[in-house]
Amino acid sequence: MKIKNLLLIGALSMFAFTACKDENKKDDMDDADDMEMNDETAEMDDMDEMDAENDADYENEMDADANENEMNLAQVAMASQDHSTLVSAIQGAGMVTKLETEGPYTIFAPTNSAFNELPKGTVEELMKPENKEKLEAVLSYHIIPGNVTAMKLKELIKSNKDNEYELVTANDGKLMATVDNSGNVILTDGRGKKATVVAADMNGSNGVIHSINSVLMRNKLKFV
Repeated sequence: MKIKNLLLIGALSMFAFTACKDENKKDDMDDADDMEMNDETAEMDDMDEMDAENDADYENEMDADANENEMNLAQVAMASQDHSTLVSAIQGAGMVTKLETEGPYTIFAPTNSAFNELPKGTVEELMKPENKEKLEAVLSYHIIPGNVTAMKLKELIKSNKDNEYELVTANDGKLMATVDNSGNVILTDGRGKKATVVAADMNGSNGVIHSINSVLMRNKLKFV
């Protein structure tokens, strides 16, 4: 009888130990599950935060593009530090309204450095009230009716067997466009002088501006 009692006590002790061990194992598994769930939640939170940041960046880029396209050509030129001389000339020629409201136009815009390369006193002479018509003629020679992006212009050039394309300006002048070995668009004016497109596709609501490194002219300027 005493032996039976000892065996019974031993069995109960073993059962209690096993149950306790199982309970501890279950607690450990629950803790592991909780930690895994917390890790997954944190990871999802990080992903959500990254998605939100990406969405914000995309919206900012879209807003920037929208703001650029909301500006007309006159405003795009005025916003460029490299074209302040051109802007002054546009204002002096009374062409601001034209570039604000009409179009679409493609403007080959000489940089400030390009104007500085002209013979001394040329810009000052052009800006005089009595030379307003000459100034307007010079500026109009840089304007092409239609919206011609850099890619479109290169396609037009390459579509011709002689790899050149004749552009007709707003005042019926002619510019010959070619592409050099470096892939740059080169414009040749009526004097045979060349200008290179140094920055392309500044888009506006009524056209596009390409920056060039030389002032184009149909013929040599003459002042009385």
